[in-house]
Amino acid sequence: MDVESVIAELGGAPRRLLIDGRWVPAVSEKTFDTINPSTGAVIASVAEGDAEDIDLAVAAARRALEGPWRRFTPVQRQNILLRFAELVEKHIDELALLNVIDMGVPYSWQMGVTRGGVKPGNPVETIRYFAGWATKLHGETVQNSLSTPLHSLTLREPVGVVGAIIPWNSPLAAPVWKIAPVLATGCTIVLKPAEEAPLTPLRLGELLQELDLPPGVVNVVTGYGETAGARLAAHPDVNKIGFTGSTATGREIIRASAVNMKRVHVELGGKSPDIVFADADLDVAIPGAAMGIFANNGQVCSAGSRIFVQRPVYEEFVSRFAEEAARLKVGDALDPDTEIGPIVSRAQLDRVAGYLESGPAEGARVVAGGHRVEDGELAKGNFVAPTVFADVRDEMRIAREEIFGPVASVLPFDTVDEVIRRANATEYGLAAGVWTRDVGRAHKMIDALQAGNVYVNTWGQVDPCMPFGGLKTSGYGNELSGHVLHEYLNTKAVWIRVDD
Repeated sequence: MDVESVIAELGGAPRRLLIDGRWVPAVSEKTFDTINPSTGAVIASVAEGDAEDIDLAVAAARRALEGPWRRFTPVQRQNILLRFAELVEKHIDELALLNVIDMGVPYSWQMGVTRGGVKPGNPVETIRYFAGWATKLHGETVQNSLSTPLHSLTLREPVGVVGAIIPWNSPLAAPVWKIAPVLATGCTIVLKPAEEAPLTPLRLGELLQELDLPPGVVNVVTGYGETAGARLAAHPDVNKIGFTGSTATGREIIRASAVNMKRVHVELGGKSPDIVFADADLDVAIPGAAMGIFANNGQVCSAGSRIFVQRPVYEEFVSRFAEEAARLKVGDALDPDTEIGPIVSRAQLDRVAGYLESGPAEGARVVAGGHRVEDGELAKGNFVAPTVFADVRDEMRIAREEIFGPVASVLPFDTVDEVIRRANATEYGLAAGVWTRDVGRAHKMIDALQAGNVYVNTWGQVDPCMPFGGLKTSGYGNELSGHVLHEYLNTKAVWIRVDD
């Protein structure tokens, strides 16, 4: 499907909410526009769901959970997931194109992720991975030590109705990371996409309608966080919340969950250290660290935004890293040559621009970028040049706060113990990277770094077989792998007396 036909189709009637197997307008009949961040143009009108719509969706999810969906066998759930994977694969170019238009991820980067084979972030392989788990969830028999003749065993059961609130920076992978384990475990879901990028999750909802799913198993309610998202987080009939987003909002989600003690797992912000030792292969470390911060326009929770470089190679690294940043082509996300696309919204652009001002004001040296890009047609979009700050100190805002844009801070260090202390001196703990040829040093760093994901001589790898989660205020619980299934299952202990 080409760009023109996708945009033409989106320009029709407002996108509706998926509730109880039907596409319906918001109860209020309100809508909002979703904007192409490359051009500033309106792409489509989308239903603005709020608390009433969430209530309807949760009720539908409850009916499905306690009705026909509970009778689906593991192999039936597996077959549904396999069919879902086929549909996503069939429509992958269209889904990727929606990501490019609605969120601004560069076309070349998005197609590299989604086309062909097992690649990091490929949603098709993620769905197939969880399809395999659907038939392998079971309890266990336990040999107890009681004198009374009793058999003891455990059962694994769906946690219930899941509320999933996802971010705008990954509108294809994020809903798949939530929906696939929900279907594998037999839960039901109400998905609240980010208002900045709702089109891909809605299209996934259309594909799910082609499956043999009972109405209400998957519901998609678009709207704003302070209305629809807040109601979902606090809803007394939701059994679990899975949230990906900012740490500040994560705290609100956790507080709201207390109404019925619902289970919560949250994947939140980061200010991840990427550590380059003097013995590192700079020909590998420089482009690797560059994509660790500049991939997806810097809008990645695990971005390696604090780059610590050992002093003997500091000036060389800074010079070459600045050249790497300046080489990256900034442009419309649809341009196949674009490497850095737009910031998702004007509000986020203004936030990033504030850090471009605060860096030099606090004494950092701009060696690349440091400004908005407003050449020609790009003036209509939300573009920031890939930015590199040198001579950064730990106390600067650009070194402490999550920017969520293509902005790197490069900090010098001298010793291993020093960089461990400084790398860990943050409220976050999502990711960390190490570039070195010394195997022993690499293992010391792996053990010492306080992060849920540690990369050695690479950055940002993702595979459905590996867990993804954070420590400290980067959240708790995991996405992906067999570990995430514990988030969607309850364990029931069963005792059976077997004498007369």
